[in-house]
Amino acid sequence: MPAAAAPARAFSQSSHVVRSGGLRLHARLSQPEDPAARQRPAVVLVHGYPDDSSVWHGVRDALAGHRRVLVFDVRGAGLSDAPGTAAGYRIPQFVEDLAAVADTLLPGERFHLVGHDWGSIHSWESVTTDRLRGRIASYTSISGPCLDHVGHWIRAQLSAGTWAARRAVWRQRLQSWYVGYFHVPLVPEWSWRLWVARAWPWWLRRTEGIRAGTQRPTLVRDACNGLRMYRANFRERLARPQARTPHAPVQLIVPTQDRYVSPAVTRAVEPWVPHYWRHEIAAGHWLPLRRPGWVAECIGRFADYVESGQENAALQQARVAGALAG
Repeated sequence: MPAAAAPARAFSQSSHVVRSGGLRLHARLSQPEDPAARQRPAVVLVHGYPDDSSVWHGVRDALAGHRRVLVFDVRGAGLSDAPGTAAGYRIPQFVEDLAAVADTLLPGERFHLVGHDWGSIHSWESVTTDRLRGRIASYTSISGPCLDHVGHWIRAQLSAGTWAARRAVWRQRLQSWYVGYFHVPLVPEWSWRLWVARAWPWWLRRTEGIRAGTQRPTLVRDACNGLRMYRANFRERLARPQARTPHAPVQLIVPTQDRYVSPAVTRAVEPWVPHYWRHEIAAGHWLPLRRPGWVAECIGRFADYVESGQENAALQQARVAGALAG
């Protein structure tokens, strides 16, 4: 794993346990020592599969000298409790968890939401439903499209009847081969226990150029629990997609060398998002680990723009639809 750049300013950290629907969620709040920086809206970082919140350490360290940063282990991961059934992993449950964490540690405040992988997938629900309307100041999505948007995109591509459109769908299906595998009973769990967890550092190094440190002790548990997210959500969302329009401006960070999410499928968002910025980078899926400083820069720049209305040249170039009122 690349070493994170030292933060420009000092910050402190505190650990918290937040209750949500009978589960205990482990959260960490980083606060800058500068009192003025503490008054700025916080950034909330939501991790994906099979990670825990440590995937954000480099990004957090780069941001936390300038504004508060909140990370937490989602249900079933890290130090947080795990639901006993697959129903406990349905996407609306993650919305309630985010609301519980925000209500406890950022009561009544607006915040900037950032999600990676599954953290991005279920955060789309948070930014397109009423539970956190008015609380989310902006949303940055990395390698995790809204499943409803993808469902609509697949239908539109197949209806287009062109070879290019069908090829885009089939390319994404090939890149998402593991989704079907994860629906097979028991086999994925045993794969993680017997060999995948041991090979995980090698896989990150081989495919992402990330030199991971010591394997975290909860990896097998996190991976096996997280399989239920796939089983509880994918088929229903893709088969019966709903209309999902965000109530906050959206920034997409698109790694063009992502082995799991094709750049084409990330454009599924475009019919639904009135305010939308897009950054592409030649990098792989685990961008928060590989380029934490660059990710933090994108997040901070977008947050500054949303708060000030001053759009710099980089954001002007990245804007796809709808500027904010200055």
